[in-house]
Amino acid sequence: MNIDQTVAAAIAALNLGDHFSFDALTQAIEHQRGRKIQVSELPELGDNEGLCAVLFYAADRDLILHAHSDSRLHTQQFILHEFAHIILGHCDDDGISHDLSDIDGLLPDIPASIRSRALARSDLATEQEVAAESLADVLAARIRGSAFADTSYTEIFG
Repeated sequence: MNIDQTVAAAIAALNLGDHFSFDALTQAIEHQRGRKIQVSELPELGDNEGLCAVLFYAADRDLILHAHSDSRLHTQQFILHEFAHIILGHCDDDGISHDLSDIDGLLPDIPASIRSRALARSDLATEQEVAAESLADVLAARIRGSAFADTSYTEIFG
């Protein structure tokens, strides 16, 4: 896999141009996937060996849970990394699904009936993780470069 080519193709497929807002990116991904993305902070997540975020794929939505950070840019990078997994199609690679009923105590707001695949960063050296982080970096740069973009990211994440 040529990561630079993969990232460039993924960016081009979004059809958002050189600069875009966080909201425009979210809407483009939701449109591509045909379902909503829900993003929520789960402060306890950061207590688990440095886990920053986890992505769950359900039948009706994609759910991103992220650890708390005092830095808005750090929080944004957590979310953009998970967005990158979605954009790159990593959710479609192996068809693994998990029943979330075993983690009801940690995630009480997610119904046990939701079947999902969780992508947790356990090995940062894999091609998928490197590609996701590279794409997240490009997404972050384009969001920050959009001086005129009216985004509610800061309204949502502080």
